[in-house]
Amino acid sequence: MTESEGPVADGEPRASRGGIVGWLTTTDHKRIGLLTLGTATVLLLVIGALALTIRTQLAQPELEVLDNDTYNQFFTMHGSGMIYLVMTPYAIGLGLYLVPLQIGTTNVAAPRATLVAYYLYLAGAVTMLSGFATSSGAADHGWYSYPPLAGTRYTPGPGVDLWILGVTLAGTGLLIMSATVLWTTLLKRGPGMTMLRMPVFTWSTVATNLMAVGAFPALLVSMGILALGRMNPDLFTENAWNIGYQHVFWFFGHPVVYVMFFPFVGAVAEVLATFSGRRFFGYRITVVSLLTFAALSMSVWGHHMFTTGQAENDYYSLTSILLLVPAGLEYFGLLGTVSGGRLRFDTPMLFALAFIPQFLVGGLTGIMTGTPSVDYDIHDTYFIVAHWHYTLAAGSLFGFFAGFYFWFPKATGILLREGLGKTHFWLWVVGTNLTFFPMFLLGLHGMPRRIPSYLPEDGFGFLNLLATIGAGLLAVGTLVFVVDLVVSVRARRPAPPDPWQGHTLEWATSSPPPPLNFTERFPVPPVRSYAPLLDLRHERERAAGSVGG
Repeated sequence: MTESEGPVADGEPRASRGGIVGWLTTTDHKRIGLLTLGTATVLLLVIGALALTIRTQLAQPELEVLDNDTYNQFFTMHGSGMIYLVMTPYAIGLGLYLVPLQIGTTNVAAPRATLVAYYLYLAGAVTMLSGFATSSGAADHGWYSYPPLAGTRYTPGPGVDLWILGVTLAGTGLLIMSATVLWTTLLKRGPGMTMLRMPVFTWSTVATNLMAVGAFPALLVSMGILALGRMNPDLFTENAWNIGYQHVFWFFGHPVVYVMFFPFVGAVAEVLATFSGRRFFGYRITVVSLLTFAALSMSVWGHHMFTTGQAENDYYSLTSILLLVPAGLEYFGLLGTVSGGRLRFDTPMLFALAFIPQFLVGGLTGIMTGTPSVDYDIHDTYFIVAHWHYTLAAGSLFGFFAGFYFWFPKATGILLREGLGKTHFWLWVVGTNLTFFPMFLLGLHGMPRRIPSYLPEDGFGFLNLLATIGAGLLAVGTLVFVVDLVVSVRARRPAPPDPWQGHTLEWATSSPPPPLNFTERFPVPPVRSYAPLLDLRHERERAAGSVGG
C-alpha cells in the first residue's frame, strides 16, 4: 500500500484531501498543528492591535482615545487573549506539528481527539471575542478575573459570561491537545528513538505538556468557581471564596507562564545547535533541568499572593528562587552550544541569539517579584508589566520567531526572504526594548498598572511616549513579517528537504512532509543519539576521508 491509498495502521492519517474540507476534517497532526498556529497568528494581529491602542492612549497625559470602560475591555482582552489564544496555542501547536516528526512516528496519538481539541480552541476564541458584540461590551475585569470584581455586582453584562465560557472551551481544547502530544512522545516513538535520544525541543515539549496536564484542570475549576459565583452572588461576599479562587487560579496561572516559554527554549536550542554547526552542549543536564523546572513550577503559585497576607512568604519565596538553578543550567547549555561554533547569522539565528539576553531580563526580574520585600514595593506597578512582557514578548515571541523562520521551509516547502526577515528582526529588537524597558522605570517611579490615564504632574509622560514609539516599531515589524509571508508564498521559491543542515529527524523527510511523515524515498535514518542527522553527516565525512586517504 502506498502513502496515497490510506492508513496502514490505526491512527495513521489518510492521504491529504485538497480544499477547505480536506483541511477542516484532517487527522494529520501537521495540518492540525498548522491550523492551530495559523489561528493563533491571526489572533496575534487582532490582539496586538488592542495593545497598540492601549499604548496610544497612554502616550501622553489625559488622552481619551478610549473611554474608561472600553479601555478596561481592551486590556482585559489583550492580556487574556495573548495567554489563552496566542502564546499557549503557539507553544502547544508547535509541539503538535514537530514532535511526531522528531521522534520518527507517523502521526499524533488520538488524532480525531486532537482535531476536536483544535475546534474547542477555535470556539473558545470566537466566544471570548464575541463579548465585543454585546451591548455591555467584552469582559473588563483583567485576565486574572478576581472576584468580587468578576461577579455580577460589578460586571453584570454577558461579556464576562462569554469570557468564562470561551476560556473554558479554549482551555479544554489545549488540555486535550497537550495530552495527545504527551501520549505520542511517551508511547509512539519510532525505531531506535529512546527517551534519551529525543531532541531537546521534544524534551521541552514533554516538560510543557506535563505542566499543562497538571495545571489546566485548575483553570477549569477556577472558571467553574466564577460561573458559580455569578449565579450565586452571595458567594463572593465571603473572603474565603475570593482567596480560595486566587489559590486555585494561580496554581494554573504560574505554570502556564512556563508553558508559554518552554517550547521556545527548545526551539532556540535547536536553532543554536544547527547554526553553530555543533552538537547541543550539555544535553543530559538540560533534560534534567527542564524536568526539574517543570516540577518546581507547580510549587511557586503563592508568590502572586504575597500582598494578600494569605500565602506563606518564606516557602513561596524559596521555591521561586530555586528556579534559578535549573534555569541557569539551561542557559549554560545554550551558551555552551554557541561558544566555539562556526556561527551563521541567518534570520532564525538572529532571533535565537536575541532571545538569550532579552529573556534573561524577564527571568531575573521574575526572581525579584518572587522576593516578598521587593514585591511589596513593586506590586501592581508597571514594573510587573515590564517583567511580564520581557518574558513573553521580548522572550517567548523571539523564540517563536526563531522557530518559525527555522521550520517554515520544512512545513511549506517555501523559502522566506532573508532581507525582510532581518528587517523584521531589527525592528523587533529595537521595538521590544524601547517599549518595555521604560516600563521598569515607570514602575519604580510609582505608575500603577491598568490605569487609563494619568496627570501631567505625575511625570510619566516622556517614558510613556518612548514606550508608545516602541510599540509602533513593533507594529511596523509585524507588518514586515506579514509582507514577508505574502511575498514568499506568492513567489514560491522551493525549499530543499534540509536547507539549514539540521540535526533532527524532521529534516530527513521532504519539504513539506508527506501525510505519513516518511516515505521509501525519505526513510527514517538510524537513530543513535539526539542529533541523528549530524551523526549521519559525520559518518559520511569519515567514510569520504578514509576513501580519500
